[in-house]
Amino acid sequence: MSMAFASARHALHGADGGARPGIAFGGAVLGAMALSLVFLIGDAGSGRAEASESFKSRELAQLKSMDSGAQAEILIEGLSAQERNDLIPASRTPVEAMDRFAVISASSPQYASAHRCLTQAIYYEAANEPLKGKRAVAQVVLNRLRHPAYPNSVCGVVYEGVNDPVCQFSFTCDGSLLRQPMARQWNESRKVAAEALAGTVEPSVGSATHYHADYVLPRWAYTLAKIEKIGVHVFYRFPGRAGREAAFSRRWAGNERVPFLSDDRLRQMLAGRYDNAAPAEPELTPGLTVTPHVTDRHAPSDVGGRLDTTKGWRLAIPDPVTASRSSGDTSVADIGAMQ
Repeated sequence: MSMAFASARHALHGADGGARPGIAFGGAVLGAMALSLVFLIGDAGSGRAEASESFKSRELAQLKSMDSGAQAEILIEGLSAQERNDLIPASRTPVEAMDRFAVISASSPQYASAHRCLTQAIYYEAANEPLKGKRAVAQVVLNRLRHPAYPNSVCGVVYEGVNDPVCQFSFTCDGSLLRQPMARQWNESRKVAAEALAGTVEPSVGSATHYHADYVLPRWAYTLAKIEKIGVHVFYRFPGRAGREAAFSRRWAGNERVPFLSDDRLRQMLAGRYDNAAPAEPELTPGLTVTPHVTDRHAPSDVGGRLDTTKGWRLAIPDPVTASRSSGDTSVADIGAMQ
């Protein structure tokens, strides 16, 4: 996809493991490879009955961790990355044929949203890729929809993580959606999306759930199973039974929802100013129980008229009887006592 993580500014998407890293990355990668062994064990001879069993929450968490956190780190970029990517051997596990995905009727009220979300993924990730590359991106989205490790709707997959520090498709969290699509490439992407939703399968990538552009090398590329390179994208699948065709048995959710993204937020993303971190807690002046505000008009020793209970102040309403004296009867001493 150039599925990308916001932190890397490039899409990441992965596959089946088994590739051995170069010596330069040996120590850093061995731990990640050990994680993949959980899913590689028992891969031989595993049939649909075994793989279609629901995964335990612990297993799903491990799958999700294979391309997140430290695993999402970009090791190198540019020509060196292309050379390193070429050195990673393809998995020896045969590419499996995937079932057709044709469960959303074109007459369904959910179809328009699904079609648009899939079109966006194809366009923003592979607008200038060959037809095969566009179809491969669509296949990855639909593969994820049917895998228990991901949301089970088209828009859910495409916009996964859009409100989190890490998003799965970079175009959803870098402001690209503000750019006006190019007509020819957009129409081509729409056609590919419609065909995929009607059941067209891209057999070359099989059960791929990840991909990345060849000009970056994410750490997870060494722990997933490399399938094939199409255009500038390298496609991968999960290791072991998690990447077998039988594991893709989850049903479509039955509805499509697109998260709201304000134009202001998208403009901040596009300018590189958007910070996914949660808003910081308001800073309090030591000893104050209220937050100072820029509109406060006060001396440094008070809180602008707002009660600061740490000073022992209490609100008191004067006794109307004793306070009924005329202003002329008020002495200097009385004024001092009132302050």
